[in-house]
Amino acid sequence: MSAAAASVHDFTVVSNEPVADGLMRIVLSSPELAASLEAGQFVNVHVPGDASQILRIPLSFSHADAQAGTVEIVYAVVGDGTRRLSAMAAGASSTAVGPCGNPWPLVEGARRACVVAGGVGVTPVVACARMLAGEGVEFDAVVGAQTSGRLWGADVLGGLGAGTVAVTTDDGTAGRRGFTTDALAELLASNAYDVVYTCGPEVMMAGVARLCHDAGVACRVSMERMMCCGFGACGTCNVAMADGTYKSCCKDGPVFDAEEVAW
Repeated sequence: MSAAAASVHDFTVVSNEPVADGLMRIVLSSPELAASLEAGQFVNVHVPGDASQILRIPLSFSHADAQAGTVEIVYAVVGDGTRRLSAMAAGASSTAVGPCGNPWPLVEGARRACVVAGGVGVTPVVACARMLAGEGVEFDAVVGAQTSGRLWGADVLGGLGAGTVAVTTDDGTAGRRGFTTDALAELLASNAYDVVYTCGPEVMMAGVARLCHDAGVACRVSMERMMCCGFGACGTCNVAMADGTYKSCCKDGPVFDAEEVAW
């Protein structure tokens, strides 16, 4: 099924609350947008409050509920735009462009998968897990954060049916001390996965890609770039490919086959 064409949608904020240190969860009421989104795509949100900021903010979503007409986004507050977004209270309204980009692909014949999330990369990974659960694909999960206070998503993934949820933190305040790649290496050694899906810091995804390559397991990565326009016109979000070409993260991605990326 081909992705729906992107268009501008009105939305109203249902709720906007902190879920961890520096992480917020906003729920938008936008029935047409919710019905058009597929796991792994993103939306480009206009955040009002500063007329000098003309660019929209590209954000991944963790859940698009077509029945309820809502879109849930867990985002990090890292700059002026997301600070203004975090101040939008219930009842506030604006617009979002979507669906943008390409979704997580279901690998044909896959019966078991592993999802690996680092930091706020957990947002599209949760959406991926919902897709897998809906398709009857068994999955395990690895969730990493800097510290326990910045950890979100492990309980959500468990609730979605993950057989194993391995938690890692840089300082050891939750789960095991170390990196997501440490936990993934152990899971790959003891389980037969058909595919691994991952999103997080690029150095983490590069490590995940290497582990999957060595294990002969398919790997799909959701890349992050400064996506200024969201539809491939501005050229600011190029991703270098292994064959020497470049692709737009916003239009050709954000999801890529890890084997295609020049890490």
